[in-house]
Amino acid sequence: MAYVVTDACIKDFICVVECATAAIAPQPADPDAGSVSQVFINPDECIDCGNCATLCEQNAIYPQDDLPSGKTVFAEMNRAYFQ
Repeated sequence: MAYVVTDACIKDFICVVECATAAIAPQPADPDAGSVSQVFINPDECIDCGNCATLCEQNAIYPQDDLPSGKTVFAEMNRAYFQ
């Protein structure tokens, strides 16, 4: 089960830098980093360690199966970013 970033993300890149598998994008130096409103987790690369959720002070990251009501659309948005 992958983790999912939701719209509470303020794009501070802390989770990106600390991700053990580089499953979170964009990286701060990526050209498209300024054109997106949040970061995204690649569900195929996420190892479900939970480090990102622990670091997120905005509580914007959830296990996919525990997404709050009304936030389930973000699972597909995270997946779509990497396609």
